[in-house]
Amino acid sequence: MRQNYATDPTLLEQRYLDRQARVAVIGLGYVGLPLVLALVGRGFPVTGLDIDPAKVAMLNEGRSYIRQIGDARVAAAVATGRLQATADPAALCHCDAVIICVPTPLSAQREPDLTYVVNTARMIRDQLRPGQLVVLESTTYPGTTDEVVRPILEETGLVSGRDFFLAFSPEREDPGNIEFTTSRIPKVVGADGPAAARLAVALYEQIVPRTVLVSSSRAAEATKLTENIFRAVNIAMVNELKVIYAAMGIDVWEVIEAAKTKPFGYMPFYPGPGLGGHCIPIDPFYLTWKAREFGISTRFIELAGEVNTMMPRYVLDQLALALDRHRGIGLSRSRILLVGMAYKKNVDDSRESPGLRLMDMALERGAQVDYHDPFIPVLPPTREHPGLTGRLSIAWEAGALAVYDAAVIVTDHDQLDYDLLAAACPVIVDTRNAVRAVPPGCQLIKA
Repeated sequence: MRQNYATDPTLLEQRYLDRQARVAVIGLGYVGLPLVLALVGRGFPVTGLDIDPAKVAMLNEGRSYIRQIGDARVAAAVATGRLQATADPAALCHCDAVIICVPTPLSAQREPDLTYVVNTARMIRDQLRPGQLVVLESTTYPGTTDEVVRPILEETGLVSGRDFFLAFSPEREDPGNIEFTTSRIPKVVGADGPAAARLAVALYEQIVPRTVLVSSSRAAEATKLTENIFRAVNIAMVNELKVIYAAMGIDVWEVIEAAKTKPFGYMPFYPGPGLGGHCIPIDPFYLTWKAREFGISTRFIELAGEVNTMMPRYVLDQLALALDRHRGIGLSRSRILLVGMAYKKNVDDSRESPGLRLMDMALERGAQVDYHDPFIPVLPPTREHPGLTGRLSIAWEAGALAVYDAAVIVTDHDQLDYDLLAAACPVIVDTRNAVRAVPPGCQLIKA
């Protein structure tokens, strides 16, 4: 039998304003853990929930499993006594707010896979009590909060907007960005009714500089997709320009540097070997899938996807051409080093990294392929590239680098000595503009 809990939004709001409300964060990865630390840092008692017992144990011991978040930050949060990590869903019933930060990948058919969201909603349902605020932060298509999460929670007999409160506030994490951390990024909030909006705003305003309230959870869901589609489309454009300008003998990096001196009407985006990470390669296709329900074709988004997906093959073709011209050997007889397997520089996350696809394609062409990444000592298992699991990063030493016919800079980590690479390797294919000059005997190809 459920206990009696306050459901008056005014009384509940005051608990957030006073920072007395206990907040649960489900999913303690690259989004959830920074949010947990931001909440604890603002004085909230926090329950961190994750199905991975190793993460739970490390957090309770004051240790971090994310490179950008050092042990000291986690230890300091634990020392306050306000952070408790657990794998037990029963802890949710003691929380005033529950924030969902779980993955939303694509299926093998490139359709939304809401398995984690659905399973988490069911977990909350089994512990749901009156007066709780539930917020989904996972990136998804417009309508997920209303059409998927709310019906599951209302299976309890409790009604959204009356007995519990439901909102969507998209995560805006940028791993590796030291300038814009969780507590320095404005938060968009959309909710199922005015009471839920009021509570969600009251919560987030305690930890971020500004909240931006939109009319509905659907508008908030669409806002996140718009942000990521904007990036995907513009990256595709500059990737296409890179290919065109290279054929004309023009350095696209020089062009971008010149263009960005214009103080209006232009925003610089940079080319690369393809898209990676948990957002940009995936999120646009959530809207593509949802748009089909309305009979709408998202041709612009799909074209951008095609361009970005093509980039690893373009890089591989440039590598094969460079080996033929400068080494007199085919790709099948070469030994290749991929520099950087993280999806972006200075992070330890290889999800959707174009480096994985490059490695698979080069191996299929008969090359011997190794990699170096200071943040990824061993390649983790992935659904798309199972054969690469367990491969180890080589040493970054002159002797180790000198055995390769060519190196491809996939990810431009700041801490790497590119002069050492240029001195040791006869051919460098640079997809990130990381190398400015090379010594005699080394050929530099921008790709």
